[in-house]
Amino acid sequence: MKAVVQRVSSAQVTIDGEVHGAIDRGFMVLVGVGPRDTQADVDTLVNKISKLRVFSDEAGKMNQALAQVDGAVLAISQFTLYADTRKGNRPSFTDAADPVLGSALYDAFVAGLRAQGVRVATGVFGAEMQVSLTNDGPVTILFDTEAAHVG
Repeated sequence: MKAVVQRVSSAQVTIDGEVHGAIDRGFMVLVGVGPRDTQADVDTLVNKISKLRVFSDEAGKMNQALAQVDGAVLAISQFTLYADTRKGNRPSFTDAADPVLGSALYDAFVAGLRAQGVRVATGVFGAEMQVSLTNDGPVTILFDTEAAHVG
């Protein structure tokens, strides 16, 4: 699985002109699922993201996690994180999971964060969405569970 985590002061997702999900301080997370991903990959991401310490403490150091700042997550499914751009100018998405697996593991990711006590707003899997955010910092962190298992 892949995730792009952006620390935000606010973020929202709009579908068909209606705000579907919105958060204030926290993370906007783009989540991509690969064809070999499993619940173990979900658990790894949930653990890492829920405990990620990138919010400033009293001394101004990035040392606090979501729970310590009463933060939330806006989770957006994003199969394009698996784009293959090695050939030509049109990306291939054959490295992304099929929609059945992708949807199931995206839902498991959201459920896992909620089980950790994280407030989570979402988009709709497979929908055409417009996402807006105010990146705070900016702070952007990339996670790739496949890279974590290599070597």
